[in-house]
Parts: sequence; C-alpha cells; structure tokens
Amino acid sequence: MNDQNITKHLKFPFTYDEKALTHDLSLILQEKWIPHFNTAGYEGDWNVIPLYAKSGNESNIFALSMDDSTVVETPIMNHCLYFKKVIASFKFPILSARLLKLGVGAAIKPHCDHDLGYEDNCFRLHIPIITNDNVNFILDGNQLKMLPGECWYTNVNYTHSVVNNGTTNRVHLVIDGERNAWSDDLFFSLAPKESFFPNKKETYDSETLKRIIEELKHSDLHAAKELIIANELLLLKQIAKVEVLQKLKKSPT
Repeated sequence: MNDQNITKHLKFPFTYDEKALTHDLSLILQEKWIPHFNTAGYEGDWNVIPLYAKSGNESNIFALSMDDSTVVETPIMNHCLYFKKVIASFKFPILSARLLKLGVGAAIKPHCDHDLGYEDNCFRLHIPIITNDNVNFILDGNQLKMLPGECWYTNVNYTHSVVNNGTTNRVHLVIDGERNAWSDDLFFSLAPKESFFPNKKETYDSETLKRIIEELKHSDLHAAKELIIANELLLLKQIAKVEVLQKLKKSPT
C-alpha cells in the first residue's frame, strides 16, 4: 500500500470535559510520579502514574507486562471519578491506562514503538489534559496539535518525538486498547478499513525471538542488555497478538 494512503493518526469526533479532567488530575497531582523506564530515550522529566495495570499494581508503569494477571484499576483511581467515566466510555479491553507528564524543557527522542498500531490488533489513544502551544509532537514527519479534551489515535510504529518548549508541563491520559468489533466500528467509520493495514515488514516469530534473547544473554556488551529488553518486549507483543487473534476468530462476525 502507498505510504500516503495509510492512516497513521486520527482525531476522534468526540471530546471530554477539560475542567473535569484537570479536576481529577489536581486530586492526584501530588502523588508519586514514577520516572519513565526508558531513560536513554528522553531528556528532562518524563514521569508516569499508572491508572490501569496488571493486578492493579500502582508501581507498574509498563504498557504491557509479561505476567498473566488481569489488568484492573490501580488504587489511585478511587479518587478519579471522571477518569473512570472516560476510560469506561471505551468499549474495548483496556491493556493499560496511564498519566504521562512531560516536564518543561523535556524531550522524548525520535523513536518507534513495536506492534502498537491498529494493524497489530492493539493501539494507543491520547487524551491531552494539560498542554501548551509550544509542545511539538511529530509523528512520521507531521506535527500533531492535540488540544485538551480531544482524543487521538496515533500509530506509534512510525517514528515519533515530543518536545515541550513551553512554560507548563504537558500531561496526557494515554490508553492502550485491544482491538474488537466496537473499535472496528469506530475506526472504520473515520477512515477506510484497508488504510489501517499496511504491508508489514518481515518480523521474527516467537521461537526466533527466544533464541535471539538467549544468545544476547551470553554477550558481555553493554548494548546487549538494551537489545534483550527490546526483544523481550517484542516477544511479549507477539504473544499478546496471538491471543487477540484467537479471540477475534472466536467472536461472531
């Protein structure tokens, strides 16, 4: 498929109450923000508060986790009635929900995530709560201006970066979801179905990834540790994708 015909982002035709979002944020603003784990991928302050995580673990900031436990609300959600309402409005399985805060002057370096576009049967949504005119979010060379209360899909398999050149922090509610019939109806009402499914590059199967990880564990190179983490995440997403496909096959058409 021609790259220009691929849907890489969407602004959904609905919004959320900016005042209610900022009110819920104010209730937990003084809670412990956890620095993002990928410290090599950003400069400045980039911090997280998990809202939905495996077993409700409020210290688990990963979008996906290796264990088989259920994704549920973290205790902090007891204070956030509007966040509950927003997340409940999405009728697809929630894989994670987090608040992500990018500090003044901070930058997330250009990078690609893996298997986190709609074509992978899982996807990422952004709902800005606090932002400013000097936040630059670049996705595949295009600048996206996301305003408070809006809801956006971004295919983060493509290169993206964020710089906060403003004088206020940038805080987004970021939701990772699992594709289902409800999300298909929403996405395909806004763009052609085929535009979400580009030709995929060759990828490794699960067994090959396991062998790569084992070989890297025998390496003394510092870079091997980063590669192990990257490949373990790829393996996790491969497993999650298989599970989603199995569910889709079982669901009525």
